Amino acid sequence: MEIMVFFSLLLLVCSVSTNQTEADNEILDQQISNQQAFSQDIHAVLRELTASVAVQKVEIRTLKQENQDQEAKLERQKTETDQLKLQSKEQEAKLESQKTEIDQLKLESEEQVAKLETEIDKLKQELQVKQVAFSASLVEQGSRETGPFNTQITLIFKRVVTNIGNAYNKHTGIFTAPVRGVYHFDWSVHGYGNIPVGGVLFRNGEHIFVAYESQTSGSVTASNGASLLLEVGDQVSVRLWEGARIYDNHNHLTTFSGHLIFTL
Repeated sequence: MEIMVFFSLLLLVCSVSTNQTEADNEILDQQISNQQAFSQDIHAVLRELTASVAVQKVEIRTLKQENQDQEAKLERQKTETDQLKLQSKEQEAKLESQKTEIDQLKLESEEQVAKLETEIDKLKQELQVKQVAFSASLVEQGSRETGPFNTQITLIFKRVVTNIGNAYNKHTGIFTAPVRGVYHFDWSVHGYGNIPVGGVLFRNGEHIFVAYESQTSGSVTASNGASLLLEVGDQVSVRLWEGARIYDNHNHLTTFSGHLIFTL
């Protein structure tokens, strides 16, 4: 009996052991199969990654080349831009230089024109001062006696018939020399009765010549002339001789005249 039980237990143990071994073998086969499938999947993924990396490398090289080409193009454009800027600056400098030259020419032209205008004005002025002449009588209208006085007075010849150069002043009776030169003057005084007539030519207060006549009755005229060297601003006038009397009317008998002979 005991031997049978022992053999039964032994058979049971062997049976369990065999079943366990078969199960383990099946699990092991399944794991190997899974590992083989996983390995195949990894290799496939690796191949895809390798292919993708290769494509990306090509794309990167292409992008690098395009970037280098773009940088080279930008560098050329920058160089061209710099050159254009330089040319523009040179052109601006040239234009500025031309503008400066034009302004200088305009300034020189204006100065030349101003100089010519000054010379023309000077010539006109010289021409005008070289043309000096005047002639005047004592009264403008009606008749009038002047004098006698116990001192000399400046005669004012109010009726001016000629005054080229405006050197004679009809309000003061004084001629003022506008230019240095030799002038000639004539004066004539008229009177009547037994009172003498006389007129004295003065230059800057200096007694030059006198025109004088005296008789007991009737009318009388005294006249004289003189050529004088005058400086610019010298004054010439005719004064009534002290104690003398002169007369003038519409016939203009008492006169004073002068003119420039030549300049010096």
